[in-house]
Amino acid sequence: MRGLSILAAFLGGAAVGAAFGILFAPEKGEDTRRKIAEILREKGIKLSRSEMDELVDKIAAEVKDAVD
Repeated sequence: MRGLSILAAFLGGAAVGAAFGILFAPEKGEDTRRKIAEILREKGIKLSRSEMDELVDKIAAEVKDAVD
């Protein structure tokens, strides 16, 4: 049980780290959105352009709130 919680914490930290890396990378927003869409498609998740924009904006707002 303890090993499972450690694994979950590690995976959660990796996801947050990846989100920070993507959001603060010195790339154009369009390039970042395209990369996020590609990753999601690989996982079997398909979003429209407007849904992708909403998701990125939501993640950016949550990250900004966490940093402040």
